[in-house]
Amino acid sequence: MTILCVRFQLPPMYEAALPGLLGLLEEFTPVVQALPPEGALADLRGAERYFGRTAVELASVIRVRALALHGVDCVIGAGPGPMLARMALREARPGLTRAVAEDEVREFLAGQPVVALPGVGTRTARTLCEYGLDSLGRVAAAPLSTLQRLVGARAGRELHEKANGVDRGRVVPDAVSRSLATERPFTRDELDPGRHRRALLSAAEELGARLRALDQVCRGLTLTVRYADRSATTRTRTLPEPTAHSPALTRAAYGLYEALGLQRARVRAVVLRAEGLDPAEQASHQLTFDPVDEKVRRIEEVADRVRAKFGPHAVIPGTLAA
Repeated sequence: MTILCVRFQLPPMYEAALPGLLGLLEEFTPVVQALPPEGALADLRGAERYFGRTAVELASVIRVRALALHGVDCVIGAGPGPMLARMALREARPGLTRAVAEDEVREFLAGQPVVALPGVGTRTARTLCEYGLDSLGRVAAAPLSTLQRLVGARAGRELHEKANGVDRGRVVPDAVSRSLATERPFTRDELDPGRHRRALLSAAEELGARLRALDQVCRGLTLTVRYADRSATTRTRTLPEPTAHSPALTRAAYGLYEALGLQRARVRAVVLRAEGLDPAEQASHQLTFDPVDEKVRRIEEVADRVRAKFGPHAVIPGTLAA
């Protein structure tokens, strides 16, 4: 068990603490990958040898330091690879690290529903379940050729390997500053999809305004939906072109939300993150010759100037979305 997947239990709108918490992990290993808005992967192979402690023992030290220095508790999953650490995190609880040892991998995976496997979306899970492959144990036992016919050659091979415990992932150090995020918590667990969409609209407009204020564009968008049971679902989409245009971000956010296929989900908060930031001057804009789109962009520029002069909550009459 050399990989930790850590989820810090940050209060809403407290994401600014994440870089400091990543720094805490980097005291043990330089191989830390941020998983915004509240998590990270840490490869402790070198740390285990250096400190003479197991990954689980180091996880306990990390938890104590996070509480003592930042006042933030965390839940931690540990496994031989990033995929297994992520899956172990689903069963972790505050104060207790859920660890999956190498000789426990097959047993651990066999009882997991197929949707628990990272990278398996709602559509793929539905296809597999229609053929009785509703658990990873059954997927692992299925012939490779069968899986490839159901989900495609490449996806089938990856699915077969992962279900059998083959974890080819690695922890890739990155910088959390390469992204911007905003969160929309609900005052109560929210079932109404309409309210979910309005929260996404507000978040996308805020991200767009922040990107334009920084003269930056983003190449991708990540949506995290947090549920009442403290679990979360995260999906990422690469945008057709780098942009800071709020309507484009909103369309992408709606697409990510609809792809989740949520039905009567008790949502506690939605988090929208702009990924892969680049200077706006380096980005090209595909001309659409659409007068409506150009009008929206001009209104957007005026709204940005109004916000810059009167504050972020200033509103231009007639620009509110229904």
